[in-house]
Amino acid sequence: MRLSIAFLSIAASAALLVPPGAATADPVEPPHPAVRDFGNGPERNEVAAGVEEGQQAESLRRTPETESYGISRDRGYPRQIRLPIPAENPADASIKLGLVPYHAIAPKLNDLQRRSDRVSVEIAGRTHQGRDLYLVTVTAPESRSAAGEQSKIRDRIENDPAGAARDRKLAGRYKSPIFVNANIHGNEWEGTDAALRTIEELATSKDPQTAALLARTRLYFNITANPDGRVNGVRANGAGFDLNRDFVTASQPEVRAMRQIMIDTQPVAMIDLHGYVNGTLIEPTTPPHGANYEYDVFIKNTYANGLGMEAAVNALGYTFEKDGVHPPQIPFRDSAEGWDDWPPIFTPQYAPFHGTVASHTVEIPLRVNNADYNQLPAEELRRRSAINTDVAAAAIRATYGFVGTRHDELIADQIEVFRRGAAGEPSKVVPLGIVPGFGPEDVYNTTYPRAYVITGRRSATAAARLVDHLIANDVRVERARHPFRANGTTYPAGSYVVDMRQPKRGLANVMLEPGADISPRVDAMYDISGWSHGLLWGASVDSVAPGSLHVSSEPVKAAAPTGSVPRAIGPLALKVTDAKEVLAVNDLLAQGVTVTWANDGSAIVPAGARQAARTVSDRYGVAFTPAGPATGTPLAQVRVAAAASADELFTLRELGFPVTPVSTAVLNAGFDWSGTDVLYVSSGLSHAALNPAARTALDAFLATGGVITRGGTGATFNAAAGLLTATAVAGRGDANGVVRTVSSGGPVGSGSPEHSFVYSPRWFTALGAEVTVEQSYAADGPLVSGHWRPNDNGTGGPDAARGQAAVVSGRDERGAAVVLFGTEPLFRNHPKGLFPQVARALYWSAAVTGATVTTP
Repeated sequence: MRLSIAFLSIAASAALLVPPGAATADPVEPPHPAVRDFGNGPERNEVAAGVEEGQQAESLRRTPETESYGISRDRGYPRQIRLPIPAENPADASIKLGLVPYHAIAPKLNDLQRRSDRVSVEIAGRTHQGRDLYLVTVTAPESRSAAGEQSKIRDRIENDPAGAARDRKLAGRYKSPIFVNANIHGNEWEGTDAALRTIEELATSKDPQTAALLARTRLYFNITANPDGRVNGVRANGAGFDLNRDFVTASQPEVRAMRQIMIDTQPVAMIDLHGYVNGTLIEPTTPPHGANYEYDVFIKNTYANGLGMEAAVNALGYTFEKDGVHPPQIPFRDSAEGWDDWPPIFTPQYAPFHGTVASHTVEIPLRVNNADYNQLPAEELRRRSAINTDVAAAAIRATYGFVGTRHDELIADQIEVFRRGAAGEPSKVVPLGIVPGFGPEDVYNTTYPRAYVITGRRSATAAARLVDHLIANDVRVERARHPFRANGTTYPAGSYVVDMRQPKRGLANVMLEPGADISPRVDAMYDISGWSHGLLWGASVDSVAPGSLHVSSEPVKAAAPTGSVPRAIGPLALKVTDAKEVLAVNDLLAQGVTVTWANDGSAIVPAGARQAARTVSDRYGVAFTPAGPATGTPLAQVRVAAAASADELFTLRELGFPVTPVSTAVLNAGFDWSGTDVLYVSSGLSHAALNPAARTALDAFLATGGVITRGGTGATFNAAAGLLTATAVAGRGDANGVVRTVSSGGPVGSGSPEHSFVYSPRWFTALGAEVTVEQSYAADGPLVSGHWRPNDNGTGGPDAARGQAAVVSGRDERGAAVVLFGTEPLFRNHPKGLFPQVARALYWSAAVTGATVTTP
């Protein structure tokens, strides 16, 4: 569910983090308004082993750039494989609701494939916990050549949209694709059951209208986008991530699978089935609207399908008096703000960049999760779930009916989206009144540059990561064969160019542009308002102004290798400015290599470890340089005890740090500090709630271990533990976005990017003599893009943060080296360029803690 500010308070949304039957424990920092729920763990994308009866899942192809599966273009339909059947799990949370447990889905799909040649099933990927993701295609049978023809048409729509627009016979030959995404939030179950019901209806119907529909459409169903959460009865996946916040980051395997489905199928329409809002909430949304969409095409179709779904739900006959069901609501029509489509992090807001011209979040009505799951009788839960399944199925039927009715028009609109991008046309201003109620408050536009140039000027590894990410998202990137000039700057050969005259220019721009400050335009935002791969991922990204572009280039399928080790003899230095360099350092430390941490933020590797350096250079694409006479402090593997949110745990582990989760309860139970070098505190740890024994043990640790804190919980811990002399000042609680920063030459700030990310920003004043400012908010105004207003009393706004300390460091008199973050450098695993700042804090804190302290 996307919880609008208009519907739930921050305090209420905290309840969504509690799984069925779980007891609340430690006080935690309040989550962000739309629930901050993330996690950790290794990626698992390998094809499920054990396809039965020796039949290979040949319909699957794995693409190295995306680390996910794709849909074969070389086979006809049906494509029937026998799915491996998971072991029965009586603890599956969906059983209590009378819904289909995960272990029963594969047998049901195997049976449907046996019964109908309209049904094909493929494994689209695997979850964090190793469960298969099932992609079901429902369509009339196609020969191999017919399927090949569909692929050619789909390619032509994207790659030759002008020619496709002139081909009057194209729509008649093309099956319009529809994508139904179900159960992306694990404890919003019923979309899965509605999808299974719909598949069976379409597979077995003798109705000529159904046959006609399937002759002109393909329906793709992601049966459960979050099997881990479905089984466990929680919102997040097995890594603790809210998958519906991850689309432009794609940190999770489930999201990468959904991304590939959208790239491969190129749907004209999609719906994402959620819960629970009563009455049923059906998008389109309130302002602000994403400025990189072709919104005139989008709103006319999305509003029309929204009205159709509303009518279909009303036709079910459920009422509040009889069933407790309110009539449906459409935010665009019925609300002023608070349910927007501004950030591209949600499934229906990401899909339009791949040609979807009608995409919706649908929130079914009756709550069955969280407290209701635990407290209501099973009979009532099953009554509610049955109604919810009916509502979700009605939304699916309305959508495929809508596509059937507007088949040719929707295909033409998809072609138009790609045509405008390929032609490099200006962002189109949507005419007022294009649909009823569309007014000036709905108009959002952007200015597309001629191109973006990505270089390794700051970090070659960061540039390579960004390029590979763009390519994985089906954005076209080229490499310059020769030096060239643009905007008065000479760029070297090998620079990457993202020409904005391409079909998916909207996706390229929404990732690479700085974004916009929309604080003046709306008061209530649903989730984050600012993001920028161009500013936050550590690469050097320049925009080229509209006009001519002269560069000899070639398309690239993957970034060029970036690792190197100099031939010169002697010790080697590795400047830690990117996450890959952090990984390399931690890999060397794990191998037992003697590493010295230099004052300039470099890791010094002895000459005798040259072969180990070569290995990590190849593995992570990092470049070593001659160390010269640099000196520093010996560094060992940094072991972290973290009272942190799941996204921070995930990122710290992803960076190669050994991490042990802790909390107030863990410390009170008698935590063994001997295996910890640094304590990281951002959530779930209250110093005031520690018992005397736990406080004594913590004080003893502070003589030998370091401390890193973030946010309100971290600032409170710092004050209560008597660490650094600093007063934390809170900005507005829902303020978020990309901010300008100024870094010092200190051990943490040195080498940091000129931008950072904030959510509920903080800054530090009244600094003691032992405190060093590592990073400050820009004095000329910090906010680049996002939403940050003052509180009603005038406090907490961006003007109050001008020039104030955002990150500080210092030494506690007990010996601990301490760093306080007022920014969000690990937020949702997204701001990749900020990860090294946290790593440098950990290295410095671990390396210098315990050294002699001179008290001022």
